Amino acid sequence: MRILLTEGAGLTSRQVATRLDHLGHEVSVAVSDPFCLARFTRHVRTCIRVPNFGAEPLVWFDHVLDAATRAHIDVVFPTQEQVAVLSHEIPRLIEAGIATAVPPFTSLLAVQDKLSALHTLESLGVTQPHTIIVQEPSDASNWASFPAYVKAPVGTGSTGVRRVTDATELGDAIRFFVAGGALEDGGVLVQEAVGGTFVMAQCVFAHGSLVAFHANERVLEGANGSAAAKASLHAPLLRSELSRLGQALEWHGALSVDAIVADGHPCVIDVNPRLVEPGNALAAGTDMVAALLAVAMSAPVAPTPAARVGVRTHQLLMAILGAAQRSGTRRRVLGEVWRGIRHRGVYADSEEELLPWRGDWRTALLPVAVVLATLVRPRHWRFFTDGAVSHYALTAQGWRQLRGHAVARRVTPASV
Repeated sequence: MRILLTEGAGLTSRQVATRLDHLGHEVSVAVSDPFCLARFTRHVRTCIRVPNFGAEPLVWFDHVLDAATRAHIDVVFPTQEQVAVLSHEIPRLIEAGIATAVPPFTSLLAVQDKLSALHTLESLGVTQPHTIIVQEPSDASNWASFPAYVKAPVGTGSTGVRRVTDATELGDAIRFFVAGGALEDGGVLVQEAVGGTFVMAQCVFAHGSLVAFHANERVLEGANGSAAAKASLHAPLLRSELSRLGQALEWHGALSVDAIVADGHPCVIDVNPRLVEPGNALAAGTDMVAALLAVAMSAPVAPTPAARVGVRTHQLLMAILGAAQRSGTRRRVLGEVWRGIRHRGVYADSEEELLPWRGDWRTALLPVAVVLATLVRPRHWRFFTDGAVSHYALTAQGWRQLRGHAVARRVTPASV
């Protein structure tokens, strides 16, 4: 089949492209960044230039739909926050005869922004950290639990979340997000930090029924909180909670969460209405990409055996960038490169999930460029991370646009 990925800058897109190509599909990618990850692999047949997505998702969709129609695309495969506009515009995709796997827009509204997700999880009794919603710093004057996380309702983990360690930093973070327009989206969230294991869980649903699940621990943190090394694990309570969430929302497509697990009990800290980095799942025996593709094609999802526990994977590129971010020293960058190449420490008995280089020489170009740039000046790590986020993240302005159009559609002449 001809499959179009919705972006090429993110880690998930790069992993999905590799798997789809191995499954025998022809992979194209919609890109607004000419130097994105998707350029550095043989697994992508074509990169199709489109406008930036974040602030104008409907303009982006018009270009993608036109390009997909002209290229005779069979499936538009969401790999980042473009799932929001695909859900919003699903009638136009159906009319064009193009398949995808996204939830109904009413379901998406329940979890797309952090404030909605907070209320949805709360209504279902899903455990979350203690959280308050504030309009100004004085609303948090009695907050005494530090460290804490301050979150804008709309934004990725690297742009919409700040970790604070005292009342001064808390006030500064609240003022920062208020100045950015957070009040238009309901206010700023202040959330208690909880202790435990950081776990990433991915699900695929078919009309509310859970058809694929995987969970892994973040063993090593990379740049901007990414998972540079992972290990698969058994998380039955988290699976049960997410199954209940998907059923309540009649979810269709992928859904992922970040959680802190202590003594086997999960505490959900973030919800992503999309697939997130399926490489560890595949290595452990669960093919999330094939499952999501089957859901898109309205085909039965092949049952998979229980995933193996303790399977280790890594993303050396993110580990190198993380070392540069945390230390700011060339010595630490070189040390991370050496451990990765020699499979020492967290890299022992671990396989590369982001940029497998065998048979794909172009894959090596980007890590080499990252190593050289961060050795010249470690702070150059930002060049490879911050720009990428801007090409795939849905902005608050873009989310308001989609919500506004959804409301307008519900207004009938009789009700005006």
